[in-house]
Amino acid sequence: MRRPLQYVALACYLAFLGFPLLWLLGTALKGPGELATGGLVPLSPTLANFGDAVARADLVTAATNSLVVALGTTVLVLVLALPAAYALARYRTRLKLVANGWVLVSQVFPVILVVVPLFLILRQFRLVDSLVGLTLVHAVYSLPFALWMLQGFIAAIPRDVEEAGVVDGAGRVRVLASIVAPLLAPGLVATAMFTMISSWNEFFFALVLIQDPAKVTLPLTLARFVGAEGQVQLGALAAGALLATVPSLLFFAAVQRRLTSGLLSGAVKG
Repeated sequence: MRRPLQYVALACYLAFLGFPLLWLLGTALKGPGELATGGLVPLSPTLANFGDAVARADLVTAATNSLVVALGTTVLVLVLALPAAYALARYRTRLKLVANGWVLVSQVFPVILVVVPLFLILRQFRLVDSLVGLTLVHAVYSLPFALWMLQGFIAAIPRDVEEAGVVDGAGRVRVLASIVAPLLAPGLVATAMFTMISSWNEFFFALVLIQDPAKVTLPLTLARFVGAEGQVQLGALAAGALLATVPSLLFFAAVQRRLTSGLLSGAVKG
């Protein structure tokens, strides 16, 4: 009886995880008359909500802006986090304790307390209402978590491999680039995945820093489907949210195998 129960539990878990997407799909395919009903399956499916969402909210421009910011944030975080995480994982100094303490404290700091200083700093450099400024803010916000993740992955790599490279005459930079980085590929993929999804879904910083309608990101665009009096255009909002979810699902499906191996390898040592 154990195996059938395991399959039943797995099916229930998958249904629990997939219900929000199914609800979004069902709501996006409903017409105005069916939105008031509570049924999950639309009786007369229509694609009008998708056309309305793309035409009225300009999702293509918003998705392009979000993609530029997310990719820029991911590349910047990986470039900065890799050498820093290597130094924190391999060198035993007092600076390591301070850095790890900063990583932990930064994760519990309320975002609303740092947004005003960030706004003032970016205004001095004329980076307010700029995708470059938003990318820098996302990178700063995601960097501590990336450092924390990569430390575990680097600690799982045997030191003997690096020592063999040093014996052959390679310096620390060459060891990091030619030996550690290829072995760290699953960890880099996992870190890039979490960083990119976090930047793709971020709303608060974009709300404060971006005012130009041509530079808004997807979360800001989806918020426009809520009227000033709290009236929600539910069909268009569901269609837009479903379209905004598709890139994340495709990216996750493409790197799923690497992501799983990276999470397991990073859990060996911490």
